[in-house]
Amino acid sequence: MIGERFGSFVDRIAVGLVGPGSECLGFDDELSRDHDWGPAFSMWLTDEDLHEIGGELQRAYVQLPATFLGYGPRLASPGEEWRVGTSTTSAFFARFTGLAHVPTATSEWLRIPEHSLATCTNGKVFHDPLGEFTRWRGALLAYYPEDVRLSKIASVCITIAQTGQYNYTRSIRRQEAFSAQHSMIRFCSDAMLLVFLLNRRYAPFYKWLHRAVGELPVLGRAVQAHVAVLLDDRSADTRAAMMEEIAALLVTEIRRQGLSDSTSDFLLDHAPLVQERISDPVLRSRLAAAP
Repeated sequence: MIGERFGSFVDRIAVGLVGPGSECLGFDDELSRDHDWGPAFSMWLTDEDLHEIGGELQRAYVQLPATFLGYGPRLASPGEEWRVGTSTTSAFFARFTGLAHVPTATSEWLRIPEHSLATCTNGKVFHDPLGEFTRWRGALLAYYPEDVRLSKIASVCITIAQTGQYNYTRSIRRQEAFSAQHSMIRFCSDAMLLVFLLNRRYAPFYKWLHRAVGELPVLGRAVQAHVAVLLDDRSADTRAAMMEEIAALLVTEIRRQGLSDSTSDFLLDHAPLVQERISDPVLRSRLAAAP
């Protein structure tokens, strides 16, 4: 269709399927196919090209067959039609990063939700002759600047220690069921977030966090399996012991990556040592002043 109707723009239009939804993560199944799923793709243009042919290109896209290889038609959720079809490269990345450019400053990186970075770097790019969409995407896929990664690791070490290694057992002793359950779930979530940081990969939306962590080469399957066991109906003592096992795996990897030389099993003790490795004095001092 592009070649036949927009031949002079074939070498200017990027095509792919990237963004929110299980299909872009490769996690779609029968349950997820009741909405925002089916034959579809996105076309990313420059701002100038969108002004020139955007409307016509979108109309041509909508006229394509609604089914393909027995799949379809796509059922878009109200307000989510933008996920596919025609857009600009700048608008796509601005939607998820809030920026009109690739983030450069530490403050810019820290303001972007991690799951948003995962969302705009997933999926596949099928065709990008100009290379502009790939340039943005490649800059984000290169991952956080190391100072940002270290600050996030230090922060999550604190919350992992506070929830699973400290407050869970205290909540059990006080018979505070909600606090105990919340501590356990927060521990699991932050432990998996730390695995993503140690792999230098962006963590997706919480809905897919446990499934996605198992695909990571460093600790992925081990932590995924431990979390699955932990969430089963277990005794409080067993759960506490399992959380300590997960913490021990994380401590070993933190030490292996040279981020801490502490021999402590308590992740809170590793946070200041990770923080000391941050080269940006402003970021390091800000973390030191945080409660």
